[in-house]
Amino acid sequence: MKENKPQLKTHHTFFDFLYWNLVVAVPLITACIAILKNSFVWFIFYIIVCIFLVILIYRFYCTHCPHYIQGADTTKCMFFWKIPKYFKPKPGPLNIFDKAVSLIAPAILILFPLYWLYMQLDLLLIYLLSLAVLGATIRRYECGRCIYFHCPVNCVPEGIKSEVPPNSRT
Repeated sequence: MKENKPQLKTHHTFFDFLYWNLVVAVPLITACIAILKNSFVWFIFYIIVCIFLVILIYRFYCTHCPHYIQGADTTKCMFFWKIPKYFKPKPGPLNIFDKAVSLIAPAILILFPLYWLYMQLDLLLIYLLSLAVLGATIRRYECGRCIYFHCPVNCVPEGIKSEVPPNSRT
């Protein structure tokens, strides 16, 4: 029986972008509904926090990724499409501060709405299940084919990584 090797994802398509943003929209909209049912002010605050933290992730995590580094003046990846590259590309591994931002910012995004979600258990269930689907789907379909070998969650098999010429790695 012939074993299929996973093919590295060297470029994302617009449909990848649409798919991943739809998957992310489910927990995000669920959190927004839970917060908005209780307070318009906290809802606005959450939106501002989300925007700020996504900008931080874009600055400290995405600038290391080959999808950010390669190509034109805009990003074309699974989460950002045609977003200008405001920050200088930083090829190579994340430093300790970049790793901290890359872990803490998503943790805040995920944990912040839990207070309001606990008040509405049906929304909490949708939120937790949609986060589980998001995480499992990314892990299954992206992390094993990702070209950013320095990413802390990259799980491309070593045999495939070794086939990529060292000068084309970032």
